Amino acid sequence: MSVPSDLYYTADHEWVRMDGDIATIGVTDYAQGELGDIVFVEVETEGETLEAEEVFGTIEAVKTVSDLILPITGEIIEMNEGLDDDPSLINNDPFGAGWIIKVRVSNPSDVEGLMDATAYEASIA
Repeated sequence: MSVPSDLYYTADHEWVRMDGDIATIGVTDYAQGELGDIVFVEVETEGETLEAEEVFGTIEAVKTVSDLILPITGEIIEMNEGLDDDPSLINNDPFGAGWIIKVRVSNPSDVEGLMDATAYEASIA
C-alpha cells in the first residue's frame, strides 16, 4: 500500500496535495482498497465554497456508497472529468489520474491540521 510522503492525509482517508492555494484532493490507496471496485463518483458542489468537514460528493463502490468529506475550506473549482468515463482510475492510480477535485483553498495553512504520511500510516496500521 502506497502512502506518498509529499501529501497530507485525513482520518477520512483522503489525501491533499497543495500547489500554492490550490489543493488537489482524492482518496487514499487504503480507502480504495477498502471500498473495492469504484463504479461511480458524484460531485455536485463544483463552483461552491464549502467549509472543512462538509460533504462535497459521494463515491460508490460495488458494495457501498460513501460520502466524500472536504478536508479544508475552499471553493471547488474543478472535478476530475475522467472519472465520469472511468471511475476505476481511483482504484488503479489513486494518487495520480484518480484525483477527485481541485479546491481554491481559503486558508492554505489549514493543511497544518492534517496528518503527514507518518501519522497516517500509524493510523491505518
